[in-house]
Amino acid sequence: MANRSRQQERIKRHVRIRKRVRGTADRPRLCVYKSLRHVYAQIIDDEAGATLVTASTLDKALIEKMSGSNRVSAEAVGALLAERAAEKGVKRVVFDRGGYPYHGVVAALADACRKGGLEF
Repeated sequence: MANRSRQQERIKRHVRIRKRVRGTADRPRLCVYKSLRHVYAQIIDDEAGATLVTASTLDKALIEKMSGSNRVSAEAVGALLAERAAEKGVKRVVFDRGGYPYHGVVAALADACRKGGLEF
């Protein structure tokens, strides 16, 4: 790890995770990405190559209320994603943490999705 950046290490972990995690029509993949300013989440059917549902801190419903990539914003994104998934009929997903540790923002988003009715 001496010559690799944190981002390169995260991408390496993400590739390793993606070898095992695959979204299907019955159980699509919930993918998380976070930057320093925003949190993004998508529900993806990898077989069809289609994004079914998306939510982020840039959505019109959240952009005025939330700021930054923090736990409060992640909880709001998770709740919005779960609500939109319910409208599309998605109940069960596989969780793709994107190479990030399951901690802080990522854990808050996952917990909010579970509270909203998504099953992992």
